[in-house]
Amino acid sequence: MAKAPIIEEAPEFDEVDGLPLPREQSQLYGHEIAETELLDAYRSQRFHHAWILGGPKGIGKATLAFRFARFILEHPDRFSTPVMAANSLYVPPESHSARMVAAGSHADLLHLRRPWDLKTKRFKRDLPVDEVRKTTGFFGSTAAGGNWRICIVDSADDMNQSAANALLKILEEPPKQSLFILLSHNPGRLLPTIRSRCRKLTMRKLEEPMIEQALSEMGCIPPSNTTALHTLADGSLRQAALAANGGALDIAQEFTALVETVANLDMIRAYSFADKVSARGAEDAWNTFLELARTFLSNQLRKDASSRPDALVRWADLWEKVGRAASIADALNLDRKQVVLSFLIDLRKASSG
Repeated sequence: MAKAPIIEEAPEFDEVDGLPLPREQSQLYGHEIAETELLDAYRSQRFHHAWILGGPKGIGKATLAFRFARFILEHPDRFSTPVMAANSLYVPPESHSARMVAAGSHADLLHLRRPWDLKTKRFKRDLPVDEVRKTTGFFGSTAAGGNWRICIVDSADDMNQSAANALLKILEEPPKQSLFILLSHNPGRLLPTIRSRCRKLTMRKLEEPMIEQALSEMGCIPPSNTTALHTLADGSLRQAALAANGGALDIAQEFTALVETVANLDMIRAYSFADKVSARGAEDAWNTFLELARTFLSNQLRKDASSRPDALVRWADLWEKVGRAASIADALNLDRKQVVLSFLIDLRKASSG
């Protein structure tokens, strides 16, 4: 008798070990002003059908989007007594809508994000048009509750050109009682025609005390070196959680040690570091490296802007080169290790120039 094939379960996009997914998170840290604006808009006479939640990655945009979706699915009548009396978008986690959203099984909520590639064991580089086209069937059917249907695009920055055009088409002629929530780390890079059809809500980086409170309440004990934690997190709760779990802080410390002595680059340590951040499945480590590299180059550009204008071209060229190399490696599934090593070697040349 033939054995049944083993179906590999795809990981969750942007999952952090030990922490709830945004759709599971009932607590919102910070962003009270943004939450109030969404609540007031929902119970106003004119409610916009599409929103862009903009702001740096990891600050809580997805958490707020799912919080808003839960509230609407739980209270579909915008002018009901519970909605008019509400002072937040909180929905008890034991409610039917909250449980369905947390399980990712609510029939009236569509969550679009970069799909997992079973062959490469990585998430695809883009949010492709086939994912966006799921909106056709989703909005073409009758809502399960007879009311709202909500689509969260996470993130809109990941859409390729075809996907963006497909989304624009449905935004131009939105179905009745539909809501689109687009998450964007850089709204200025979205198509102007998409931005013009959405109401934009800008969210800010989290303050350090709020990050420490959130980590504590979510069971992540902040490390003793909170200065390093906040430097690496830069207002992002997600990045702070990764750092608090140990991995990101270790990578940051190794990266700092390498760049501080880059003029006499230790190639054995460089190879070891490259192996760590480019290993298959180590998406968070890879993204941490890229963020560290960009932050380092940004600081160098600012530092030399007035004292060493001749060095600006070198830093700018290196910024462009590492970004382009990382994009090509991800797009073509090439060796990320070579990107890391090339960056360190180029940095050595730039530092001695």
